[in-house]
Amino acid sequence: MPQKVIVAQPKVKTQPKLEQPKLYKVILRNDDYTPREFVTIVLRAVFRMNEETGNRVMMTAHRFGSAVVVVCTRDIAETKSTEANDLAKEAGFPLLFTIEPEE
Repeated sequence: MPQKVIVAQPKVKTQPKLEQPKLYKVILRNDDYTPREFVTIVLRAVFRMNEETGNRVMMTAHRFGSAVVVVCTRDIAETKSTEANDLAKEAGFPLLFTIEPEE
């Protein structure tokens, strides 16, 4: 009697491919009214920058009209920019942070 050969095929588990979340830039927009010291305070408080980094970002925006503050996921970018804009509004300054998709 011939023997039956059974070939066992391993089950292939497919993992769904998780896409990396899209990243967004938080951008500091320069204005002619907000004091530099206040901008640095906001950068330190909201974005947890040290004084040197805060000064550098502030001066970049001052010289070039805008500066990328941080690149992160959309929800974090929206939260941080809103928090920074609210601080400026409470202090009576037109300081503006915006978000844009990272390309």
